[in-house]
Amino acid sequence: MSDVLTQLHEAICRHLNVIYDGIPLSTSYEELAHQLLAQMRLVNNAALTPPAPHTNLWSEQDVVLITYGDSIESNVHPPLSCLHHFLNDYCKDVINSVHLLPFFPYSSDDGFSVIDYSSVNESMGSWEHVEAIAQRYRLMADLVINHCSARSVWFENFIRGEHPGKDYFFTAEPTDDLSKVVRPRTSPLLRETITRDGVKHVWCTFSHDQVDFDFRNPDVLNTFVDIIRYYLDNGIRIFRLDAVAFLWKEIGTPCINQQQTHEVVKLLRTLLEHAQPDAMIITETNIPNRENLTYFGNANEAHAIYNFSLPPLLVNTLVTGDCRYLKSWMMSMPPAQHGTTYFNFIASHDGIGLRPAEGLLSDKELETLIATMQLFGGLVSMRTSSDNVQRPYEINISLFDALKGTIKGEDQLGMPRFLCAHTIMFGLEGIPGIYIHSLLGTRNDYERLENSGHNRAINRHRWQFETLTKHLQNSDSPHHQVLSEMLRLLSIRTQQPAFHPNATQFTLHLGTQLFGYWRQSIDRKQSIFCISNITDKSQLLSLADVNLIGTEEWVDLISSHAISLSLTQIELAPYQTMWLSNKIQRP
Repeated sequence: MSDVLTQLHEAICRHLNVIYDGIPLSTSYEELAHQLLAQMRLVNNAALTPPAPHTNLWSEQDVVLITYGDSIESNVHPPLSCLHHFLNDYCKDVINSVHLLPFFPYSSDDGFSVIDYSSVNESMGSWEHVEAIAQRYRLMADLVINHCSARSVWFENFIRGEHPGKDYFFTAEPTDDLSKVVRPRTSPLLRETITRDGVKHVWCTFSHDQVDFDFRNPDVLNTFVDIIRYYLDNGIRIFRLDAVAFLWKEIGTPCINQQQTHEVVKLLRTLLEHAQPDAMIITETNIPNRENLTYFGNANEAHAIYNFSLPPLLVNTLVTGDCRYLKSWMMSMPPAQHGTTYFNFIASHDGIGLRPAEGLLSDKELETLIATMQLFGGLVSMRTSSDNVQRPYEINISLFDALKGTIKGEDQLGMPRFLCAHTIMFGLEGIPGIYIHSLLGTRNDYERLENSGHNRAINRHRWQFETLTKHLQNSDSPHHQVLSEMLRLLSIRTQQPAFHPNATQFTLHLGTQLFGYWRQSIDRKQSIFCISNITDKSQLLSLADVNLIGTEEWVDLISSHAISLSLTQIELAPYQTMWLSNKIQRP
Protein backbone atom coordinates (compact mmCIF):
# COMPACT_ATOMS: atom_id res chain seq x y z
CA MET A 1 0.00 0.00 0.00
CA SER A 2 1.43 3.38 -1.03
CA ASP A 3 2.01 6.11 1.55
CA VAL A 4 -0.84 8.18 0.08
CA LEU A 5 -3.25 5.25 0.22
CA THR A 6 -2.17 4.41 3.76
CA GLN A 7 -2.84 7.97 4.87
CA LEU A 8 -6.18 7.97 3.09
CA HIS A 9 -7.15 4.66 4.70
CA GLU A 10 -6.29 6.07 8.13
CA ALA A 11 -8.31 9.22 7.44
CA ILE A 12 -11.35 7.16 6.46
CA CYS A 13 -11.01 5.12 9.66
CA ARG A 14 -10.99 8.33 11.71
CA HIS A 15 -14.19 9.47 10.02
CA LEU A 16 -15.80 6.08 10.67
CA ASN A 17 -14.78 6.18 14.32
CA VAL A 18 -16.70 9.43 14.78
CA ILE A 19 -19.74 8.24 12.81
CA TYR A 20 -20.14 4.84 14.44
CA ASP A 21 -18.76 5.51 17.92
CA GLY A 22 -20.72 3.39 20.39
CA ILE A 23 -22.55 1.45 17.65
CA PRO A 24 -21.70 -2.28 17.49
CA LEU A 25 -20.66 -3.22 13.95
CA SER A 26 -20.18 -6.61 12.37
CA THR A 27 -16.97 -5.47 10.69
CA SER A 28 -13.97 -3.40 11.76
CA TYR A 29 -13.38 0.21 10.77
CA GLU A 30 -10.32 -0.97 8.84
CA GLU A 31 -12.32 -3.43 6.76
CA LEU A 32 -15.15 -0.96 6.19
CA ALA A 33 -12.62 1.69 5.09
CA HIS A 34 -11.13 -0.80 2.64
CA GLN A 35 -14.60 -1.52 1.21
CA LEU A 36 -15.28 2.18 0.67
CA LEU A 37 -11.92 2.73 -0.99
CA ALA A 38 -12.47 -0.27 -3.24
CA GLN A 39 -15.89 0.98 -4.31
CA MET A 40 -14.38 4.33 -5.29
CA ARG A 41 -11.64 2.40 -7.20
CA LEU A 42 -8.87 3.93 -5.10
CA VAL A 43 -7.22 0.75 -3.79
CA ASN A 44 -5.10 -0.03 -6.86
CA ASN A 45 -4.72 3.53 -8.10
CA ALA A 46 -0.97 3.94 -8.62
CA ALA A 47 -1.42 7.61 -9.59
CA LEU A 48 -3.19 8.51 -6.34
CA THR A 49 -2.03 11.87 -5.00
CA PRO A 50 -3.23 13.86 -1.97
CA PRO A 51 -5.53 16.76 -2.88
CA ALA A 52 -4.07 20.24 -2.63
CA PRO A 53 -5.73 22.02 0.32
CA HIS A 54 -7.78 25.19 -0.14
CA THR A 55 -8.03 24.80 -3.90
CA ASN A 56 -10.77 26.79 -5.63
CA LEU A 57 -12.55 24.62 -8.20
CA TRP A 58 -14.40 27.62 -9.64
CA SER A 59 -13.92 31.05 -11.14
CA GLU A 60 -15.90 34.14 -12.15
CA GLN A 61 -16.88 32.26 -15.32
CA ASP A 62 -19.00 29.74 -13.43
CA VAL A 63 -22.76 30.15 -13.71
CA VAL A 64 -25.21 27.33 -12.89
CA LEU A 65 -28.62 26.85 -14.50
CA ILE A 66 -31.05 25.05 -12.15
CA THR A 67 -33.63 22.99 -14.03
CA TYR A 68 -35.69 19.85 -14.11
CA GLY A 69 -34.93 17.44 -16.91
CA ASP A 70 -38.46 17.94 -18.20
CA SER A 71 -38.81 21.72 -17.74
CA ILE A 72 -38.93 21.86 -21.56
CA GLU A 73 -40.97 19.22 -23.38
CA SER A 74 -41.76 18.33 -26.98
CA ASN A 75 -43.81 15.78 -28.86
CA VAL A 76 -40.78 15.06 -31.04
CA HIS A 77 -37.74 14.79 -28.75
CA PRO A 78 -37.18 13.55 -25.18
CA PRO A 79 -37.20 16.38 -22.64
CA LEU A 80 -33.49 16.01 -21.85
CA SER A 81 -32.77 16.44 -25.55
CA CYS A 82 -35.00 19.56 -25.64
CA LEU A 83 -33.12 20.97 -22.66
CA HIS A 84 -29.80 20.29 -24.38
CA HIS A 85 -31.00 22.11 -27.51
CA PHE A 86 -32.13 25.08 -25.43
CA LEU A 87 -28.78 25.26 -23.66
CA ASN A 88 -26.83 25.13 -26.91
CA ASP A 89 -29.10 27.58 -28.74
CA TYR A 90 -29.27 30.26 -26.05
CA CYS A 91 -26.90 29.68 -23.13
CA LYS A 92 -23.68 27.97 -24.22
CA ASP A 93 -21.52 31.10 -24.35
CA VAL A 94 -22.62 32.34 -20.90
CA ILE A 95 -23.76 29.42 -18.72
CA ASN A 96 -21.22 26.65 -18.21
CA SER A 97 -22.88 24.46 -15.55
CA VAL A 98 -26.26 22.77 -15.15
CA HIS A 99 -27.96 21.55 -12.00
CA LEU A 100 -30.17 18.79 -13.31
CA LEU A 101 -32.78 18.19 -10.61
CA PRO A 102 -33.66 14.51 -9.92
CA PHE A 103 -34.02 12.73 -13.23
CA PHE A 104 -34.60 9.25 -11.82
CA PRO A 105 -37.78 7.15 -11.65
CA TYR A 106 -39.81 8.55 -8.74
CA SER A 107 -43.18 8.26 -7.04
CA SER A 108 -43.78 11.79 -5.69
CA ASP A 109 -42.31 15.22 -4.90
CA ASP A 110 -41.28 15.82 -8.53
CA GLY A 111 -38.31 13.50 -8.32
CA PHE A 112 -37.23 13.72 -4.69
CA SER A 113 -38.87 10.40 -3.85
CA VAL A 114 -36.46 8.20 -5.80
CA ILE A 115 -37.48 4.67 -6.78
CA ASP A 116 -34.24 3.72 -8.54
CA TYR A 117 -30.98 5.69 -8.17
CA SER A 118 -29.29 3.96 -11.08
CA SER A 119 -31.80 4.67 -13.85
CA VAL A 120 -32.92 7.71 -15.80
CA ASN A 121 -36.66 8.34 -15.87
CA GLU A 122 -37.71 7.01 -19.29
CA SER A 123 -40.14 9.91 -19.73
CA MET A 124 -37.13 12.28 -19.74
CA GLY A 125 -34.58 10.34 -21.75
CA SER A 126 -31.60 8.12 -21.00
CA TRP A 127 -28.11 8.15 -19.52
CA GLU A 128 -26.86 8.97 -23.01
CA HIS A 129 -28.80 12.25 -22.89
CA VAL A 130 -27.40 13.02 -19.44
CA GLU A 131 -23.85 12.26 -20.56
CA ALA A 132 -24.29 14.43 -23.64
CA ILE A 133 -25.11 17.41 -21.44
CA ALA A 134 -22.19 16.55 -19.15
CA GLN A 135 -19.77 16.64 -22.07
CA ARG A 136 -20.52 20.32 -22.70
CA TYR A 137 -21.61 21.59 -19.27
CA ARG A 138 -20.38 20.94 -15.77
CA LEU A 139 -23.15 18.78 -14.39
CA MET A 140 -24.64 18.95 -10.89
CA ALA A 141 -27.00 16.20 -9.77
CA ASP A 142 -28.88 15.46 -6.59
CA LEU A 143 -27.77 12.76 -4.23
CA VAL A 144 -31.09 12.25 -2.43
CA ILE A 145 -29.34 10.85 0.60
CA ASN A 146 -31.84 11.22 3.44
CA HIS A 147 -34.73 9.17 2.07
CA CYS A 148 -36.08 7.22 -0.89
CA SER A 149 -39.45 6.21 -2.26
CA ALA A 150 -41.71 3.85 -0.37
CA ARG A 151 -42.11 2.13 -3.75
CA SER A 152 -38.40 1.38 -4.09
CA VAL A 153 -37.13 -2.21 -4.15
CA TRP A 154 -35.21 -1.44 -0.97
CA PHE A 155 -38.37 -0.58 0.95
CA GLU A 156 -40.26 -3.51 -0.51
CA ASN A 157 -37.42 -5.71 0.74
CA PHE A 158 -37.67 -4.00 4.13
CA ILE A 159 -41.31 -5.07 4.29
CA ARG A 160 -40.42 -8.62 3.20
CA GLY A 161 -37.41 -8.84 5.52
CA GLU A 162 -35.00 -9.38 2.63
CA HIS A 163 -31.66 -7.89 1.58
CA PRO A 164 -30.78 -5.35 0.35
CA GLY A 165 -33.09 -3.10 2.29
CA LYS A 166 -34.00 -5.16 5.33
CA ASP A 167 -32.06 -2.86 7.68
CA TYR A 168 -31.92 0.27 5.52
CA PHE A 169 -34.65 2.33 7.17
CA PHE A 170 -34.92 4.17 10.47
CA THR A 171 -37.72 3.15 12.79
CA ALA A 172 -38.96 4.42 16.14
CA GLU A 173 -41.83 3.78 18.52
CA PRO A 174 -44.82 6.09 19.00
CA THR A 175 -43.96 6.02 22.72
CA ASP A 176 -40.45 7.42 22.10
CA ASP A 177 -39.73 11.00 23.10
CA LEU A 178 -39.91 12.75 19.74
CA SER A 179 -40.79 16.17 21.14
CA LYS A 180 -37.48 17.77 20.12
CA VAL A 181 -37.52 16.59 16.50
CA VAL A 182 -37.29 19.44 13.98
CA ARG A 183 -39.72 18.99 11.10
CA PRO A 184 -40.05 20.74 7.73
CA ARG A 185 -43.56 19.34 7.21
CA THR A 186 -46.88 18.95 9.02
CA SER A 187 -47.50 15.26 8.22
CA PRO A 188 -47.09 12.66 11.00
CA LEU A 189 -43.44 11.75 11.52
CA LEU A 190 -43.94 7.98 11.81
CA ARG A 191 -45.52 5.74 9.20
CA GLU A 192 -47.08 2.54 10.46
CA THR A 193 -45.90 -0.27 8.18
CA ILE A 194 -46.79 -3.96 8.33
CA THR A 195 -43.68 -6.06 7.70
CA ARG A 196 -42.84 -9.75 7.85
CA ASP A 197 -41.53 -9.11 11.36
CA GLY A 198 -44.62 -7.27 12.53
CA VAL A 199 -45.72 -3.65 12.65
CA LYS A 200 -42.92 -1.11 12.41
CA HIS A 201 -43.07 2.66 12.55
CA VAL A 202 -40.86 4.08 9.82
CA TRP A 203 -39.38 7.57 10.14
CA CYS A 204 -40.58 9.97 7.43
CA THR A 205 -39.09 13.45 7.69
CA PHE A 206 -40.90 14.74 4.61
CA SER A 207 -43.85 12.51 3.64
CA HIS A 208 -45.04 8.96 4.06
CA ASP A 209 -43.90 8.23 0.52
CA GLN A 210 -40.37 9.34 1.47
CA VAL A 211 -38.92 6.85 3.95
CA ASP A 212 -35.76 7.82 5.80
CA PHE A 213 -32.56 5.80 5.68
CA ASP A 214 -30.81 4.52 8.78
CA PHE A 215 -27.15 5.46 8.44
CA ARG A 216 -26.33 3.58 11.63
CA ASN A 217 -26.16 0.64 9.23
CA PRO A 218 -22.82 0.85 7.33
CA ASP A 219 -24.45 -0.91 4.38
CA VAL A 220 -26.40 2.29 3.71
CA LEU A 221 -23.19 4.32 3.59
CA ASN A 222 -21.63 1.68 1.32
CA THR A 223 -24.60 1.89 -1.00
CA PHE A 224 -24.36 5.65 -1.39
CA VAL A 225 -20.61 5.57 -1.99
CA ASP A 226 -21.33 3.08 -4.77
CA ILE A 227 -23.95 5.48 -6.19
CA ILE A 228 -21.43 8.34 -6.13
CA ARG A 229 -18.94 6.26 -8.09
CA TYR A 230 -21.63 5.41 -10.64
CA TYR A 231 -22.58 9.07 -11.05
CA LEU A 232 -18.94 10.05 -11.54
CA ASP A 233 -18.69 7.47 -14.31
CA ASN A 234 -21.69 9.10 -15.99
CA GLY A 235 -20.22 12.60 -16.02
CA ILE A 236 -21.57 14.15 -12.81
CA ARG A 237 -19.08 16.47 -11.14
CA ILE A 238 -21.12 18.36 -8.52
CA PHE A 239 -23.05 16.42 -5.91
CA ARG A 240 -25.92 18.23 -4.22
CA LEU A 241 -26.62 16.45 -0.93
CA ASP A 242 -30.37 16.87 -0.66
CA ALA A 243 -31.86 17.39 2.83
CA VAL A 244 -28.59 16.18 4.33
CA ALA A 245 -29.13 18.06 7.61
CA PHE A 246 -31.71 15.43 8.62
CA LEU A 247 -29.52 12.42 7.81
CA TRP A 248 -28.60 11.18 11.32
CA LYS A 249 -31.39 10.43 13.77
CA GLU A 250 -31.07 9.87 17.49
CA ILE A 251 -34.09 9.57 19.76
CA GLY A 252 -34.34 12.42 22.25
CA THR A 253 -32.50 14.93 20.04
CA PRO A 254 -33.68 17.40 17.36
CA CYS A 255 -32.41 14.90 14.73
CA ILE A 256 -30.93 17.69 12.64
CA ASN A 257 -27.33 18.85 12.16
CA GLN A 258 -25.98 15.97 14.24
CA GLN A 259 -22.22 15.55 14.60
CA GLN A 260 -22.44 12.26 12.70
CA THR A 261 -24.15 14.04 9.79
CA HIS A 262 -21.26 16.48 9.50
CA GLU A 263 -18.79 13.59 9.68
CA VAL A 264 -20.55 11.71 6.87
CA VAL A 265 -20.20 14.80 4.67
CA LYS A 266 -16.51 15.04 5.58
CA LEU A 267 -15.99 11.38 4.75
CA LEU A 268 -17.70 11.74 1.37
CA ARG A 269 -15.53 14.76 0.59
CA THR A 270 -12.37 12.86 1.53
CA LEU A 271 -13.30 10.03 -0.83
CA LEU A 272 -14.48 12.31 -3.62
CA GLU A 273 -11.48 14.64 -3.70
CA HIS A 274 -9.15 11.65 -4.06
CA ALA A 275 -11.27 9.87 -6.67
CA GLN A 276 -12.11 12.95 -8.75
CA PRO A 277 -10.13 16.06 -7.72
CA ASP A 278 -12.33 18.44 -9.74
CA ALA A 279 -15.58 17.18 -8.19
CA MET A 280 -17.55 19.16 -5.61
CA ILE A 281 -20.01 18.61 -2.78
CA ILE A 282 -22.73 21.19 -2.12
CA THR A 283 -25.01 20.80 0.88
CA GLU A 284 -28.70 21.62 0.61
CA THR A 285 -29.56 22.67 4.16
CA ASN A 286 -32.65 24.88 4.30
CA ILE A 287 -32.10 25.91 7.92
CA PRO A 288 -31.29 29.06 9.91
CA ASN A 289 -28.23 30.91 8.66
CA ARG A 290 -25.84 30.17 11.52
CA GLU A 291 -26.55 26.44 11.32
CA ASN A 292 -26.11 26.49 7.56
CA LEU A 293 -22.62 28.00 7.84
CA THR A 294 -21.41 25.03 9.89
CA TYR A 295 -21.49 22.83 6.79
CA PHE A 296 -18.28 24.49 5.57
CA GLY A 297 -16.53 22.71 8.43
CA ASN A 298 -12.92 23.85 8.44
CA ALA A 299 -12.77 23.82 4.63
CA ASN A 300 -13.02 20.04 4.93
CA GLU A 301 -16.76 19.51 4.57
CA ALA A 302 -18.94 21.00 1.82
CA HIS A 303 -17.15 22.79 -0.99
CA ALA A 304 -20.19 25.06 -1.26
CA ILE A 305 -23.29 25.77 0.77
CA TYR A 306 -26.57 27.22 -0.41
CA ASN A 307 -26.98 30.86 0.62
CA PHE A 308 -30.53 30.18 1.81
CA SER A 309 -30.98 33.49 3.61
CA LEU A 310 -30.48 35.49 0.42
CA PRO A 311 -33.88 34.83 -1.27
CA PRO A 312 -36.19 35.99 1.56
CA LEU A 313 -33.94 38.92 2.47
CA LEU A 314 -33.54 40.13 -1.10
CA VAL A 315 -37.22 39.79 -1.96
CA ASN A 316 -38.10 41.59 1.27
CA THR A 317 -35.66 44.38 0.36
CA LEU A 318 -37.20 44.96 -3.05
CA VAL A 319 -40.85 44.88 -1.98
CA THR A 320 -40.27 47.17 1.00
CA GLY A 321 -37.68 49.50 -0.57
CA ASP A 322 -35.57 49.14 2.59
CA CYS A 323 -32.27 47.25 2.61
CA ARG A 324 -31.41 47.43 6.31
CA TYR A 325 -32.05 43.73 6.97
CA LEU A 326 -30.17 42.59 3.87
CA LYS A 327 -27.27 44.89 4.72
CA SER A 328 -27.11 43.72 8.33
CA TRP A 329 -26.98 40.09 7.21
CA MET A 330 -24.32 40.82 4.59
CA MET A 331 -22.08 42.40 7.20
CA SER A 332 -22.41 39.32 9.41
CA MET A 333 -21.44 36.80 6.74
CA PRO A 334 -17.88 35.48 7.01
CA PRO A 335 -15.82 35.36 3.82
CA ALA A 336 -15.54 31.80 2.58
CA GLN A 337 -12.10 30.27 2.93
CA HIS A 338 -10.32 29.30 -0.27
CA GLY A 339 -11.52 25.84 -1.16
CA THR A 340 -15.07 26.77 -0.13
CA THR A 341 -17.65 29.15 -1.52
CA TYR A 342 -21.28 30.20 -1.33
CA PHE A 343 -23.90 29.08 -3.83
CA ASN A 344 -26.11 32.10 -4.42
CA PHE A 345 -29.67 31.87 -5.70
CA ILE A 346 -32.92 33.75 -5.31
CA ALA A 347 -35.34 31.26 -6.88
CA SER A 348 -35.45 27.49 -7.12
CA HIS A 349 -37.76 24.55 -7.70
CA ASP A 350 -38.78 24.91 -4.05
CA GLY A 351 -40.21 28.06 -2.56
CA ILE A 352 -38.70 31.03 -0.77
CA GLY A 353 -37.59 29.41 2.48
CA LEU A 354 -38.54 31.25 5.66
CA ARG A 355 -36.51 29.30 8.23
CA PRO A 356 -33.27 30.86 6.90
CA ALA A 357 -34.80 34.27 7.70
CA GLU A 358 -35.34 33.36 11.35
CA GLY A 359 -33.46 35.80 13.52
CA LEU A 360 -32.80 38.01 10.49
CA LEU A 361 -36.28 39.37 9.76
CA SER A 362 -38.61 40.43 12.55
CA ASP A 363 -41.98 38.71 12.97
CA LYS A 364 -43.66 41.84 11.64
CA GLU A 365 -41.44 41.90 8.54
CA LEU A 366 -42.17 38.22 7.91
CA GLU A 367 -45.91 38.78 8.24
CA THR A 368 -45.76 41.68 5.77
CA LEU A 369 -43.65 39.69 3.33
CA ILE A 370 -46.03 36.73 3.45
CA ALA A 371 -49.08 38.95 2.99
CA THR A 372 -47.46 40.67 -0.01
CA MET A 373 -46.59 37.36 -1.66
CA GLN A 374 -50.16 36.13 -1.13
CA LEU A 375 -51.39 39.34 -2.73
CA PHE A 376 -49.31 38.44 -5.80
CA GLY A 377 -50.78 34.92 -6.01
CA GLY A 378 -48.32 33.11 -3.80
CA LEU A 379 -49.04 30.32 -1.34
CA VAL A 380 -47.59 29.47 2.06
CA SER A 381 -46.43 25.98 3.08
CA MET A 382 -46.33 25.15 6.78
CA ARG A 383 -44.21 23.04 9.10
CA THR A 384 -44.81 21.65 12.57
CA SER A 385 -42.40 23.16 15.10
CA SER A 386 -40.97 21.37 18.12
CA ASP A 387 -43.73 22.90 20.27
CA ASN A 388 -46.29 21.23 17.95
CA VAL A 389 -47.39 24.54 16.43
CA GLN A 390 -47.74 25.03 12.67
CA ARG A 391 -45.51 27.82 11.39
CA PRO A 392 -44.80 29.19 7.89
CA TYR A 393 -42.00 27.22 6.26
CA GLU A 394 -41.78 28.63 2.74
CA ILE A 395 -43.54 30.86 0.25
CA ASN A 396 -44.48 29.24 -3.06
CA ILE A 397 -44.49 31.67 -5.96
CA SER A 398 -42.60 32.34 -9.18
CA LEU A 399 -39.96 35.03 -8.67
CA PHE A 400 -41.30 37.05 -11.59
CA ASP A 401 -44.67 37.32 -9.84
CA ALA A 402 -43.10 37.80 -6.42
CA LEU A 403 -41.48 41.00 -7.65
CA LYS A 404 -44.33 42.45 -9.71
CA GLY A 405 -45.03 45.03 -7.04
CA THR A 406 -44.24 46.25 -3.55
CA ILE A 407 -46.01 46.16 -0.21
CA LYS A 408 -48.19 48.92 -1.71
CA GLY A 409 -49.42 46.55 -4.43
CA GLU A 410 -48.71 45.67 -8.06
CA ASP A 411 -47.15 48.36 -10.25
CA GLN A 412 -45.50 48.84 -13.65
CA LEU A 413 -41.94 48.29 -12.42
CA GLY A 414 -42.00 44.51 -12.18
CA MET A 415 -39.44 43.92 -14.92
CA PRO A 416 -36.74 46.33 -13.64
CA ARG A 417 -37.35 45.13 -10.06
CA PHE A 418 -36.92 41.52 -11.18
CA LEU A 419 -33.72 42.34 -13.06
CA CYS A 420 -32.42 44.35 -10.11
CA ALA A 421 -32.70 41.28 -7.92
CA HIS A 422 -30.47 39.39 -10.30
CA THR A 423 -27.87 42.09 -10.78
CA ILE A 424 -27.50 42.17 -6.99
CA MET A 425 -27.15 38.39 -6.83
CA PHE A 426 -24.81 38.11 -9.82
CA GLY A 427 -22.19 40.32 -8.18
CA LEU A 428 -22.12 38.70 -4.75
CA GLU A 429 -19.33 36.58 -3.36
CA GLY A 430 -20.04 33.03 -4.48
CA ILE A 431 -21.27 31.12 -7.54
CA PRO A 432 -24.60 32.29 -9.01
CA GLY A 433 -27.34 29.74 -9.63
CA ILE A 434 -30.32 30.69 -11.80
CA TYR A 435 -33.57 28.77 -11.89
CA ILE A 436 -34.69 28.20 -15.47
CA HIS A 437 -38.04 29.86 -14.80
CA SER A 438 -36.26 33.01 -13.65
CA LEU A 439 -34.09 32.94 -16.75
CA LEU A 440 -37.28 32.76 -18.83
CA GLY A 441 -39.48 35.07 -16.74
CA THR A 442 -42.06 32.33 -16.17
CA ARG A 443 -45.22 33.29 -14.25
CA ASN A 444 -47.20 31.38 -11.63
CA ASP A 445 -48.55 28.12 -13.06
CA TYR A 446 -52.02 27.84 -11.56
CA GLU A 447 -53.07 24.99 -13.86
CA ARG A 448 -50.20 22.79 -12.74
CA LEU A 449 -50.93 23.78 -9.14
CA GLU A 450 -54.57 22.74 -9.46
CA ASN A 451 -53.75 19.46 -11.21
CA SER A 452 -51.10 18.42 -8.70
CA GLY A 453 -52.56 19.80 -5.48
CA HIS A 454 -49.04 20.66 -4.30
CA ASN A 455 -48.07 24.24 -3.52
CA ARG A 456 -44.60 23.95 -5.05
CA ALA A 457 -46.10 23.11 -8.45
CA ILE A 458 -46.91 26.80 -8.88
CA ASN A 459 -43.24 27.39 -9.76
CA ARG A 460 -42.55 24.19 -11.71
CA HIS A 461 -44.00 25.04 -15.10
CA ARG A 462 -43.27 22.78 -18.06
CA TRP A 463 -42.69 24.65 -21.29
CA GLN A 464 -43.56 23.19 -24.67
CA PHE A 465 -40.40 23.57 -26.74
CA GLU A 466 -42.21 24.96 -29.76
CA THR A 467 -44.17 27.50 -27.67
CA LEU A 468 -41.06 28.61 -25.83
CA THR A 469 -39.14 29.02 -29.08
CA LYS A 470 -41.83 31.32 -30.48
CA HIS A 471 -41.67 33.48 -27.36
CA LEU A 472 -37.89 33.69 -27.45
CA GLN A 473 -37.90 34.69 -31.12
CA ASN A 474 -40.38 37.52 -30.49
CA SER A 475 -38.62 40.66 -29.26
CA ASP A 476 -41.89 41.95 -27.78
CA SER A 477 -42.29 38.91 -25.56
CA PRO A 478 -41.36 39.44 -21.88
CA HIS A 479 -39.72 36.00 -21.94
CA HIS A 480 -37.42 37.14 -24.76
CA GLN A 481 -36.68 40.38 -22.93
CA VAL A 482 -35.86 38.67 -19.64
CA LEU A 483 -33.63 36.04 -21.23
CA SER A 484 -31.78 38.58 -23.38
CA GLU A 485 -31.03 40.92 -20.50
CA MET A 486 -30.09 38.14 -18.11
CA LEU A 487 -27.64 36.68 -20.60
CA ARG A 488 -26.22 40.15 -21.29
CA LEU A 489 -25.63 40.75 -17.60
CA LEU A 490 -24.05 37.35 -17.17
CA SER A 491 -21.78 37.83 -20.17
CA ILE A 492 -20.47 40.98 -18.44
CA ARG A 493 -20.16 39.27 -15.09
CA THR A 494 -18.13 36.32 -16.31
CA GLN A 495 -15.40 38.62 -17.66
CA GLN A 496 -14.69 40.37 -14.33
CA PRO A 497 -11.95 39.01 -12.04
CA ALA A 498 -13.48 40.99 -9.17
CA PHE A 499 -16.52 38.70 -9.44
CA HIS A 500 -14.45 35.60 -8.65
CA PRO A 501 -16.44 33.66 -6.02
CA ASN A 502 -13.64 34.20 -3.49
CA ALA A 503 -12.80 37.80 -4.34
CA THR A 504 -12.93 40.29 -1.45
CA GLN A 505 -16.34 41.69 -0.54
CA PHE A 506 -17.27 44.58 1.74
CA THR A 507 -20.74 46.01 2.41
CA LEU A 508 -21.17 49.72 1.68
CA HIS A 509 -23.13 52.14 3.88
CA LEU A 510 -25.36 54.16 1.58
CA GLY A 511 -28.51 54.47 3.66
CA THR A 512 -31.54 52.22 3.40
CA GLN A 513 -32.65 52.99 -0.17
CA LEU A 514 -29.38 52.28 -1.96
CA PHE A 515 -27.82 48.87 -1.46
CA GLY A 516 -24.17 48.45 -2.28
CA TYR A 517 -21.07 46.35 -1.84
CA TRP A 518 -17.49 46.44 -3.07
CA ARG A 519 -15.65 43.57 -4.74
CA GLN A 520 -11.91 43.42 -5.34
CA SER A 521 -10.16 40.79 -7.46
CA ILE A 522 -7.80 38.35 -5.78
CA ASP A 523 -4.84 40.03 -7.49
CA ARG A 524 -6.22 43.44 -6.34
CA LYS A 525 -6.10 44.87 -9.85
CA GLN A 526 -9.86 45.32 -10.28
CA SER A 527 -12.42 46.95 -8.02
CA ILE A 528 -16.17 46.94 -8.68
CA PHE A 529 -18.68 48.96 -6.67
CA CYS A 530 -22.07 47.27 -7.04
CA ILE A 531 -24.79 49.79 -6.22
CA SER A 532 -28.54 49.29 -6.61
CA ASN A 533 -31.52 51.56 -6.13
CA ILE A 534 -33.89 49.17 -4.38
CA THR A 535 -36.87 51.56 -4.44
CA ASP A 536 -39.59 52.64 -6.87
CA LYS A 537 -38.31 56.24 -6.86
CA SER A 538 -35.15 57.76 -8.34
CA GLN A 539 -32.30 58.05 -5.84
CA LEU A 540 -29.12 60.13 -5.77
CA LEU A 541 -25.77 58.48 -5.15
CA SER A 542 -23.07 60.70 -3.68
CA LEU A 543 -19.74 59.75 -5.23
CA ALA A 544 -18.08 60.90 -2.02
CA ASP A 545 -19.75 57.94 -0.30
CA VAL A 546 -18.20 55.55 -2.81
CA ASN A 547 -14.72 57.11 -2.80
CA LEU A 548 -13.61 56.23 -6.34
CA ILE A 549 -9.84 56.53 -6.64
CA GLY A 550 -9.08 59.67 -8.64
CA THR A 551 -6.09 58.19 -10.46
CA GLU A 552 -8.24 55.51 -12.08
CA GLU A 553 -10.70 55.61 -14.96
CA TRP A 554 -14.12 54.33 -14.02
CA VAL A 555 -16.96 52.87 -16.06
CA ASP A 556 -20.40 51.45 -15.35
CA LEU A 557 -20.07 47.96 -16.79
CA ILE A 558 -23.83 47.55 -17.21
CA SER A 559 -24.45 50.71 -19.25
CA SER A 560 -20.87 51.05 -20.61
CA HIS A 561 -20.97 54.72 -19.59
CA ALA A 562 -17.76 56.33 -18.37
CA ILE A 563 -18.00 57.92 -14.94
CA SER A 564 -16.70 61.46 -14.69
CA LEU A 565 -15.08 62.11 -11.35
CA SER A 566 -16.04 65.76 -11.71
CA LEU A 567 -19.58 64.71 -10.79
CA THR A 568 -20.63 64.87 -7.19
CA GLN A 569 -23.81 62.83 -7.61
CA ILE A 570 -25.28 60.21 -9.92
CA GLU A 571 -29.01 59.68 -10.27
CA LEU A 572 -30.17 56.07 -10.29
CA ALA A 573 -33.56 55.26 -11.81
CA PRO A 574 -35.94 52.99 -9.89
CA TYR A 575 -34.29 49.56 -9.51
CA GLN A 576 -31.24 50.56 -11.55
CA THR A 577 -27.95 48.87 -10.71
CA MET A 578 -24.48 50.15 -11.52
CA TRP A 579 -21.32 48.06 -11.57
CA LEU A 580 -18.69 50.79 -11.24
CA SER A 581 -15.35 49.32 -12.24
CA ASN A 582 -11.89 50.72 -12.74
CA LYS A 583 -10.53 50.02 -16.20
CA ILE A 584 -8.05 47.16 -16.09
CA GLN A 585 -5.46 46.07 -18.61
CA ARG A 586 -6.29 42.67 -19.97
CA PRO A 587 -3.54 40.28 -21.08
